[in-house]
Amino acid sequence: MDVFNRLAPFIQDFIYRNKWEELRGIQVAACEVIFDTDDNLLLSSGTASGKTEAAFLPVLTELYENPSKSVGVMYISPLKALINDQFKRLELLLLDSNIPVCKWHGDASQTQKDNLVKNPSGLLQITPESLESLITNKRGACLQMFPDLRYVIIDEVHHFMRDARGVQLLCVLERLQKLTGVVPRRIGLSATLGDVSMAQAWLNTGTGRECAAPITDEGKKRVRIHVERFANHSDERDTVERDGSGNVINVNSVGDSGTREHYEYLFKMTLDQKTIIFANSREEIELIMANLREIAIKNKAPDVYRVHHGNVSALLRESTEDEMKMEDEHIVTGATVTLELGIDIGSLDQAVQVSAPLTVSSFAQRLGRCGRRGQIPQLLFTFVESLRINTDDILGPINWEFIRMIAIIEIYTKDHWLEPMYPHNHAYNLLYHQTMSHLKSNGELSPAALAQSILTLGCFKNIPQEDYRRLLGHLIDINQLERTERGGLMIGREGEKVVNSHKFLTVFLSTDYLLVKDENRMIGTVDKVYPVGTRFALAGIAWETVDVNEAAKVIFVKRVPGISVVDWDVDFDVDLHTVLVRKMRSVMSCDDDYPYLSERCRERLADIRYIARNSGILENLVTQLSDKKFAIFPWVGTRQLFTLHYALLDRNVDNRLLWISSIFLEVKFAGELGELEAIVADILSSDRNLYDLPLPDKVQVRGKYNEFIPKDLLLKQFVEDYLDFDGLREALR
Repeated sequence: MDVFNRLAPFIQDFIYRNKWEELRGIQVAACEVIFDTDDNLLLSSGTASGKTEAAFLPVLTELYENPSKSVGVMYISPLKALINDQFKRLELLLLDSNIPVCKWHGDASQTQKDNLVKNPSGLLQITPESLESLITNKRGACLQMFPDLRYVIIDEVHHFMRDARGVQLLCVLERLQKLTGVVPRRIGLSATLGDVSMAQAWLNTGTGRECAAPITDEGKKRVRIHVERFANHSDERDTVERDGSGNVINVNSVGDSGTREHYEYLFKMTLDQKTIIFANSREEIELIMANLREIAIKNKAPDVYRVHHGNVSALLRESTEDEMKMEDEHIVTGATVTLELGIDIGSLDQAVQVSAPLTVSSFAQRLGRCGRRGQIPQLLFTFVESLRINTDDILGPINWEFIRMIAIIEIYTKDHWLEPMYPHNHAYNLLYHQTMSHLKSNGELSPAALAQSILTLGCFKNIPQEDYRRLLGHLIDINQLERTERGGLMIGREGEKVVNSHKFLTVFLSTDYLLVKDENRMIGTVDKVYPVGTRFALAGIAWETVDVNEAAKVIFVKRVPGISVVDWDVDFDVDLHTVLVRKMRSVMSCDDDYPYLSERCRERLADIRYIARNSGILENLVTQLSDKKFAIFPWVGTRQLFTLHYALLDRNVDNRLLWISSIFLEVKFAGELGELEAIVADILSSDRNLYDLPLPDKVQVRGKYNEFIPKDLLLKQFVEDYLDFDGLREALR
């Protein structure tokens, strides 16, 4: 019997109604794994390749033919918006099935949640934080809701694998298994995975199952890419126009002519084209979209410009998503990472990336947003650079971001390479969180029982018992925990403040935001007080503060004309991989001609290649820049470069990374070039104990709850999970 005939009748009807010509390869492969094995399943393929249906068609068929006695399928998503989007699609699919579907997150109906607890069945859609809340605060409800849970579908697996939420999710799923005695099969969905075997191991954590990852031939896909460049010249003066209140209303600069040309170009290229414009920061995308709106006003063009990022209110974001789904609306939306994930926004004409994406994975996600439903993906890259006419730095004229942009395009479109995910083997902040969550759920426990419950979770298998004893002792000392008369452990006075906060459920760092309201309409959030009369941008619109309620953390605003700016306090993280950095060197050392570059970009690349080749950085580990200044180019990733940075400091060699995405070390050294080369060679040939390096007192892998972790454990996490001496030595062997 073929796969189609094994599907439930309501699914077959759905396929007929929607005029599918055939099941896609990934859907057939998924059905065969679900129907014929007991394995977990990892589905990794491009955006809009039918992964979601591949997971749900066989799973819902089994649920239809053999109804569960409780919730039978749990779908877990990183975003509430993605749940809301999938909910609409599932409602249509489940129309004639008698299988209920329920959303469970902070904005979902409490009545529906209560009904599900009383009559658990069907399919539940939930976020990791809501699942954490369930198992921590409602153990009884979990026992009633999940005794016959068959499947857990995890969407956007790559998103979870790269950060703390993934560790939290795996811990909560395993705790749920221990509570109910049921080990459901797991199905992971992802459009961007570098190392499939690593994702399989991640998905299997705590299940004891094998994981199938069927490979389907999607065929070669055509991609249209174009890169355009604009330049500002920094030696020309600015003039500033202000209104009667002293607010800046316009900045005129001969020196920013490239920026103005860039905005005009974006306006022309997106006119009557449904487009997402991606940038790497909220500030940049706000400024871009405000300028496009102003140009549209001058040209009497319609206002089709929207902004979509995490600080824009959910209501405005959902409105934008709905507008983009309309086939006859040519909406242009500026976004950051919020539209990288798989929210359905219909077919796009193109996507635009301003500046280089931070990673290859990010590029793959953004490319996947266009070319849906049979279209050829079309991605336009633009970048603006400020040129200094005179510079003494021989490397100063090299635009590293431009080179990274080309390297990312080449390495993904030709080699199909994506960054592997780094494991979180010593996530002590998550160990703290799960300890407190477990105690809140269970009450007093003996240290042995607590250790047995927590250290047996798959995510903490690399943490020795002595480290856990060290953590528990520290938590007692700072009143996060307290000992009972019976020798047990329970949450202490200070710990109660943490676990009873609504913020306890989240394990990612977040900022205290102020609400921005236009009368009673929510516009979004900002992270600082803008006093009355101050203008700032949000959702692509300029606002002026009319009142501030600092106690309630609300800023009341009115809309004003013109362009304004906004900034958020945020740490800019980027972690370049050695493979990508090596590709950057290849771009500068080879003579390849990239047809997607504009003429201006080709000229710029030729200039950079000339400088790089004549400077010696492509062949030499150490290059002398001036009398006492050197550059070390090991052509390794960020983690390996930081390792060399600290190792050189240990040898009293003054060096620094010039910027967070730097690929070389700038060194101040009074000796000869050969002496510096010898020091580096000696470092690489030594058996380096990384714990002896001169690491800063506050060095740590950033994470929520770090303030409750002993410094020696934070140091251990940094050394074991971030520094990479073996990778450095292997790369330079």
